[in-house]
Amino acid sequence: MKPHFVISAALAAVCVLALAQPGASVPEPWIVAGKSPEMYQAGVDADGSGSGNKGAKYLRMVKGDGKSWGTLMQQFSAEQYRGKRVRLQADVMTHAVSDWAGLWMRVDRPQMHGAAFYNSQDKPMKGTMVWERRSVVLDVAEDATVVSLGVISSGSGETYIDNLSLEVVGKDVPADAFTRTRKLPTEPTL
Repeated sequence: MKPHFVISAALAAVCVLALAQPGASVPEPWIVAGKSPEMYQAGVDADGSGSGNKGAKYLRMVKGDGKSWGTLMQQFSAEQYRGKRVRLQADVMTHAVSDWAGLWMRVDRPQMHGAAFYNSQDKPMKGTMVWERRSVVLDVAEDATVVSLGVISSGSGETYIDNLSLEVVGKDVPADAFTRTRKLPTEPTL
């Protein structure tokens, strides 16, 4: 085969592969994690064709039976937030989410993974929902080591996030916590 045909064929293959890509990959330190991260794909909606917002990040299930969950997340040192109350805010949109999606945040302390945690499961976004401003507020302990945050999606579908911010807020802003729906037993059943 002549060299110019080989080069042309290689360039054509590269172009086809580039067009098949769903979008730009998310920048570091964003990662995909969760129960089955290999079932999810994350990216950036560079042209806004999926979300209507150029640059929105997305998390979508790409394989599996819809009985798993994934998260698009990042972690960072808690040092500058110790002893403070912080609020994560983001615009969130869902498309055909079969179970639920929401913002989440976790604060870890030495030997205490998830010392403070909230994942919005009690305020779920389901199905297809337009952009909605969501927030999570947590207290960061004086000895906190790591803050993790992101968006979680359970089941099939895709979830988009955009316009994220993390800020210190006053104690007048209530911290998020899960409400117990049932009374715990006083004795174990063995």
